[in-house]
Amino acid sequence: MPDGFFIVIEGIDGTGKSTQVARLGAWLTAQGREVVLSREPTAGPWGRKVRESAATGRLSPEEELEYFLNDRREHVEELIRPSLAAGKVVILDRYYFSTMAYQSSRGFDPQEIRKRNELFAPVPDLLLVMDLDVDAALLRIGARGDVANEFEKRENLQHCRDVFLSLREEPFVEVIPCGGSLDEVTELVNQIVSTRLLETRRQG
Repeated sequence: MPDGFFIVIEGIDGTGKSTQVARLGAWLTAQGREVVLSREPTAGPWGRKVRESAATGRLSPEEELEYFLNDRREHVEELIRPSLAAGKVVILDRYYFSTMAYQSSRGFDPQEIRKRNELFAPVPDLLLVMDLDVDAALLRIGARGDVANEFEKRENLQHCRDVFLSLREEPFVEVIPCGGSLDEVTELVNQIVSTRLLETRRQG
């Protein structure tokens, strides 16, 4: 059984992550790959508590970080590792890079968060950072009828964008400009994923 391929799509809210996850999954499925789509926080008990806190009032920084870690441990053990071992392409909408970004805005060192996660969470084969100016992202959040929650305040989003962009020199990271149309972004994503998958097959 060939090894799977692990893709994570990150970025601040309003960059179109979820749309690109769905489009990429459909495109890879059409290419004959077995694809698993998921997101974090998950729909599990720890993930639900985090999601609820975004609307009802945030947890303490320490509690919030522990909930994210607990949620991710379950996700890795129950879905991510088994799917990769079965040769599937796993595509996540958010992963521990979001924890680095959003929890570091509450006073944690993002590199310490990364170390704690990488003790149990596999590093992706490809991290796509969807990048958009914060003002444009807030306009998109407003245009879809949403009100920015505690995770989406302007200052917080700018901090998170900076953390995501600080990863751009990593060999497994690609930054995707998201100012164009959805189709333009999708074409670029598909091109990058196709190239990385081909490189992986050659190395194998």
